Amino acid sequence: MTLGTAFGSLFEPPQEGASPRTALVLMGGGARTAYQVGVLLGLAQILGSGSRAWFDILVGTSAGALNAACLADQAPVGAVAVERLAQFWLALRSEQVYSVQPWRVGPGLRWAGLISPTWLLRRLPRALLEASPLAQHLDRAVRPARIARALEQGHLQALAVTASSYTSGLHWTFYQTGARWQRPAWQRPGRRAVPEVIGHGHLLASAAIPCLFPAVPLQVQGRTEYFGDGSMRQIAPLSPAFNLGATRILAIGVGQPERSGMGHGGTVAAGYPSLAQIATHAMASVFHDTLEADVEQAERVNAGLRRWRQATAAGGWSYRSVQVMAIQPSRSLDELAQAHVRALPEAAFRALKWLGGTQAAGAALASYLLFEPPFVQALMDLGRSDALARRAQIEAFFDGQAMPSA
Repeated sequence: MTLGTAFGSLFEPPQEGASPRTALVLMGGGARTAYQVGVLLGLAQILGSGSRAWFDILVGTSAGALNAACLADQAPVGAVAVERLAQFWLALRSEQVYSVQPWRVGPGLRWAGLISPTWLLRRLPRALLEASPLAQHLDRAVRPARIARALEQGHLQALAVTASSYTSGLHWTFYQTGARWQRPAWQRPGRRAVPEVIGHGHLLASAAIPCLFPAVPLQVQGRTEYFGDGSMRQIAPLSPAFNLGATRILAIGVGQPERSGMGHGGTVAAGYPSLAQIATHAMASVFHDTLEADVEQAERVNAGLRRWRQATAAGGWSYRSVQVMAIQPSRSLDELAQAHVRALPEAAFRALKWLGGTQAAGAALASYLLFEPPFVQALMDLGRSDALARRAQIEAFFDGQAMPSA
């Protein structure tokens, strides 16, 4: 969280008698984000699945944006939405998310490419994977009209998704609120936020992993820009929640405690890196997890605001303190992916094998694409276990109390 966010959004007078506004922030990571569903199932076990939703504001990036939109679609049924999201994931298959683009360069094209590389590049696929299966699946899973009704009826206050513009280089947050909770647009260096009716195009843009999925065109302030995954250049993942008025934020990331290039015993994998290893490193840069740093900065700002409040109590200054909690995987998701990589569709498995992505050093690449029940179930089990291990903190967070140490 930047100081601009702190001073622009936290210095709002607390509304007298207003209820806490709880935000859920879901980070990106392809198939890895099934972990987030497991965490939410753990929350249901701890808090009980009552009729009211636990979150007033939903913020998502990449596949986390898909999870947020699914929850928004089901907001009227309260915590039951989590069970339906779990059913959605367990019924999912890779072929419902992407298809592998045929990419064959015959002898004739190779010779033409030597003569005119530009001519050849124009005939290659724009991306390795085709996202039309996901677009068709979203038609059934996320209904923009239902989200709009949930916002207008007060089941939810705001939904926000982020995407990165290849055209302008800016990081955009698109947010939708009900008429009773309108918020002004905001901008920071390199970042913009605008109110929009969120549709499938915004979700596809937010989840368009560079090189793997094609860029998605969106209309932004009267012009067309092409967008890719919202995890790119995401330096302040908590910012939308702060600007949308949250008083407490639960953020669920899919970062991991161990890099994929590390073998057992902590030894670095030797030898020249495979294409999958290089792609994994590039993917880790795209999905570079800034969550911990943003949470730490938010805590420092909150602590500073409390001290300032004590020092200037007579001056009548007021501010909105925001409690933040982050949950991330307790074990390597790469190891989980390697154990389940053979569940991939044959075409995707062959492509990964050619790249070296079925070996330990490149398994992370598979973890973004493994939308298959064995891997999804393993991720959800890990998420639920990690949530239950932090029961005391979760109970304190939702009770508005100081959280005990982990």
